[in-house]
Amino acid sequence: GFLYKEIATQHFISKETVKKHINNIYKKLHVQNRTEAVIRFLEN
Repeated sequence: GFLYKEIATQHFISKETVKKHINNIYKKLHVQNRTEAVIRFLEN
């Protein structure tokens, strides 16, 4: 996967904005990190 900095650069936003969006996604999925998010995705 991409680093937060890489995502931010590609979309012309700050790294902190990327982190905030990713953390909001984690909350909606009820996961703590990328690994758990991928596992949740693969289970569905």
